[in-house]
Amino acid sequence: MIAVVVADITTLQVDAIVNAANSSLLGGGGVDGAIHRAAGPGLLAECRTLGGCPVGQARITGGYMLPARHVIHTVGPVWKGGGHGERELLAACYSACLSLAREHHLDSVAFPAISCGAYGFPAAEACAIAVAQVRAFQRENVAPATVVFVCFSDSMRQLYEECLAREEA
Repeated sequence: MIAVVVADITTLQVDAIVNAANSSLLGGGGVDGAIHRAAGPGLLAECRTLGGCPVGQARITGGYMLPARHVIHTVGPVWKGGGHGERELLAACYSACLSLAREHHLDSVAFPAISCGAYGFPAAEACAIAVAQVRAFQRENVAPATVVFVCFSDSMRQLYEECLAREEA
């Protein structure tokens, strides 16, 4: 099942929320900062032990003070016009997160719009990549059974819903 909601990702009761992190994993702005603030100092302490994360990969930690049991941190690409492998790197982020969720037997995962904020990835294109990666993963795997795309606005929600409708057609 795939759902699309407008919500604060830090409030969702799912097995894992995905953090659109920077490569240090030590907190930042946007979703990353919000997740670190809501999770409390334990998240930062655990992230310090991970040694960062390259673009397109993912790491998993505990959820600490979040309703979610885990945080899956991924580092999306900065949009540089589309000729620097940005699409493939964004797809790799989703694949890496879903693989970690499967490996850890997680049934539900919530994703923000990775790379769509300060990293400047065109939102419509990012939504299409996200939906395609999740659909492909779910065709071949039973877990996670539930994926939630968490949007920061109604316009972003509409983009995801349009992408989902096109994928179903």
